[in-house]
Amino acid sequence: MTEIAVKDDVDVVLERDPAPKSRTEALLFSQGLHALRFHRSAHRFYLKGRYKTARAINYVSRVLTGADIHPGAKIGKNFFIDHATGVVIGETAEIGDNVSIYQGVTLGGVSTEKKKRHPTIGNNVVIGAGATILGPVTVGDNVRVGAGSVVVKSVPPNSTVVGVPAKIVQRIGVTAIDLHHEELPDPVVNAFIDICHSLAEMEYRLEQIEKRMGIKVDKAVLPQAPKTLFKTPELECPVEEKH
Repeated sequence: MTEIAVKDDVDVVLERDPAPKSRTEALLFSQGLHALRFHRSAHRFYLKGRYKTARAINYVSRVLTGADIHPGAKIGKNFFIDHATGVVIGETAEIGDNVSIYQGVTLGGVSTEKKKRHPTIGNNVVIGAGATILGPVTVGDNVRVGAGSVVVKSVPPNSTVVGVPAKIVQRIGVTAIDLHHEELPDPVVNAFIDICHSLAEMEYRLEQIEKRMGIKVDKAVLPQAPKTLFKTPELECPVEEKH
């Protein structure tokens, strides 16, 4: 098993966020970096049983950075939060190494019982803006969670999940961090394309059968859909008509 190299927090910010122009800028103005350092301090007090002090630090962090990370949450090495605003991480959440999350991400619970009730996130995971992961589910290594997705079931390693509720699209796993969470497949569009191909194939085969049997059928003239209905290439049928 390859050991994860521990990087300086500022180096992690500069590596994954192109906005800061210098180490000083990243150190002074990265809300995600500040939220992480506040959390580390709060977590130390939490482990010592000084819960009020830990929650006080957590409260100050939430006011200053916009991120609400419970002091009890366990966070691994090289963690990165981009635009910390709206990030919520629950008490029993566990986050692996080399994880990147974006604004508005929620790692929430679905139970009021005092037990494990928040997600476990593996290594090399990217969670897109506004994504929500609920309950004591496990997100495997090398997973990408699309922006706005709602994950309520465990996700196997080396997968991409998109949609509400999130659907899995299998992919080849990588050990490097893939920050291109905007380049995600759309299972609805893929299903539409598959249907178009299937219908075109059925029509072609039916025409061949009719020709062999000597059946002549006049094609019905169907009303054309308004051109404005298919403005985007994604909604156009990819199958060319056979003649």
